[in-house]
Amino acid sequence: MSETRPANPAAHQGTSFPATRWSVVRAAGDPDAAVRARAMDKLIAAYWRPVYKHLRWKWRLSAPDAEDTTQDFFARALERDTFARYDPAQARFRTFVRLCVDRFVANQLQAAGRQKRGGGTPMLALDFAGAESEIAIQPVSAEPDAEAVFRREWTRSLFMLAVDDLRGLCEERGKRSHFALFERYDLERTEDGPDYAQLAAEFDLPVTQITNYLAWARRELRRLVLARLLELTATTSEYRSEARDLLGFDPGASESGETA
Repeated sequence: MSETRPANPAAHQGTSFPATRWSVVRAAGDPDAAVRARAMDKLIAAYWRPVYKHLRWKWRLSAPDAEDTTQDFFARALERDTFARYDPAQARFRTFVRLCVDRFVANQLQAAGRQKRGGGTPMLALDFAGAESEIAIQPVSAEPDAEAVFRREWTRSLFMLAVDDLRGLCEERGKRSHFALFERYDLERTEDGPDYAQLAAEFDLPVTQITNYLAWARRELRRLVLARLLELTATTSEYRSEARDLLGFDPGASESGETA
């Protein structure tokens, strides 16, 4: 049975786990093809970077081959309802995705029948050049911990999406200065500054306003991260566990009545 999707999942103001929610993990196995497709759009947005980098680092694929394999993997996952086989009792969803990728690549190599580049697979609009620029400044050892690296890249992807959500929210609410300050201080700041006093001079605002704007932006970012996490987990316990790992607290522990 399909879950009812809220009009705007990011509008959830609290940090507790709602009784009814939209989970793209569950929706990826929905019998309705349109629901599955919408869910896959969300999953691809969160997972294509970790998948691509996993292919480059663990499987040592060239950039062109990693691009094609990323495209192929998600196209086949949608076509074959791969994610409908996910069992939350066995592993976290991100671990399941990584194992699915490994199985997919191993099968391709064993069959030795990979299609040539662009061999009929629907092309997804993904920023592979941007991912390559990140790889250039993120060296990994010759024998990386695949699970740790995949988790790191998944976390990075999740926060990138949440920052994009925050940018859109600030545009929508006329709070461009809030985002500009957040970007300048939290995203771009180097060890030698700027400090709050320098920001106050730069933005022609009192220091107290700088403090308030940054506090609001950080609070909203945390909320948006949790909203994304709600969509990208299948169960209450997985959501709470991932939130503990990412943000250092257990959202809704007292409200849910569930033990970790």
